Amino acid sequence: MLKEKMKKQIEIMAPAGSYEALQAAIKAGANSIYFGVGELNMRARSASFGLEDLSKVISICKENNVRSYLTLNTVMYDEDLDIMKKICYEAKLAGVSAVIASDLAVIQYANSIGLEIHISTQTNVSNIEAVKFFAKYADVIVLARELSLEQVKKICDKINDENLVGPSGELVRIELFAHGALCVSVSGKCYMSLAQYNFSANRGACLQACRRSYRVTDDETGDELRVENKFIMSPKDLCTIKFLDKILDAGVSVLKIEGRGRAPEYVYTTTKVYREAADAYLAGGFDVNYEEREKKEIKAKVDNWVKELESVFNRGFWHGGYYLGKKLGEWAGLYGSKATKEKVHLGYVKNYFQKVDVAEICLEANEIKVGDELVIIGPTTGVVKAEVKELKLSEGDVGVEMVNVEEAKGVNSKKDVCVTIPISEKVRANDKVYLWVDRES
Repeated sequence: MLKEKMKKQIEIMAPAGSYEALQAAIKAGANSIYFGVGELNMRARSASFGLEDLSKVISICKENNVRSYLTLNTVMYDEDLDIMKKICYEAKLAGVSAVIASDLAVIQYANSIGLEIHISTQTNVSNIEAVKFFAKYADVIVLARELSLEQVKKICDKINDENLVGPSGELVRIELFAHGALCVSVSGKCYMSLAQYNFSANRGACLQACRRSYRVTDDETGDELRVENKFIMSPKDLCTIKFLDKILDAGVSVLKIEGRGRAPEYVYTTTKVYREAADAYLAGGFDVNYEEREKKEIKAKVDNWVKELESVFNRGFWHGGYYLGKKLGEWAGLYGSKATKEKVHLGYVKNYFQKVDVAEICLEANEIKVGDELVIIGPTTGVVKAEVKELKLSEGDVGVEMVNVEEAKGVNSKKDVCVTIPISEKVRANDKVYLWVDRES
């Protein structure tokens, strides 16, 4: 069993909506990232890349041996086809690994110019015959989020039994949504935002009206119906870390993390946790159902992974989802995040002295103390977390005598307040520095 697992490639696919998130994903161990440019992707409102960024994003991925997947997964209209073709052409020239598509116009055109294609969850692939159809075009197929693991396993088994290959000649790989925001719609197809505000979710412009609280009123009597949760259309986020072994045993080889609109620390933390869990599975340390584990160290490790995931953006977790045959009924209960940690602005990196692994940080707000935890974020750095183990203070230019202190406070009307702290990972000038603190409930 272990030898079979060791042969199996588990791809962790991370979201990248900014250069900071891209670098965070790479640093955390992602095998691939997915991103969008312009308007023809399902996160057009939140993703910050333009067509002019395409070559740079792909180049960064190549330098780090990470596959790059371009999302072209919106509904396409006739007026979109020229720009869609231009994006595909530019992506091919830049060497993108694949495009993620749902519209047949994109699938056919990408196929015609030799681009690798992945079938998006928006196609709602739910059975083996649909897999066979799309295997003519795609090497990777994302299954519908509403399937149970039993259904997923049957599809994966059929692919192996029938030797179902994609255009590359390799067995079709199955990708599954592993972590992040869920939606009450079927595989992401929703018209609520369009109907209410004329911003179409299927065109990447969702305003997430479903995430708000609602009252249910009888129009005829005026009576208000009593509901336990006013957030009756906002599901908790999916978290599969407790039963990741079941997903991988079913035959899934690509794990997708949702969150192109999320902050870099979210991308870093979720990618790191699922990378560690997948590696533990391959090493044979994640073999049995969570509830049945007798080894305390394994259960403790999983519990710690959950705790890490809870520290960054989440609406509460639905542990199991449709994959374990559960009905949707885990509602968020709030608007926004239940994250246990948050960033508090502190300042910026002025210098990094690589020979001695020391960062000089200019404080703009708040107070820093020995023992604090920092998060440093930058477009090349990605995310670096560091504990303040030693703190030295200066109130002038570099080169003046530095004094050991226990704490320092930002904002000085006369001079910049600068401190130095040892940081083993390289950071860069102008990276933003935050305190990483417990969030008030």
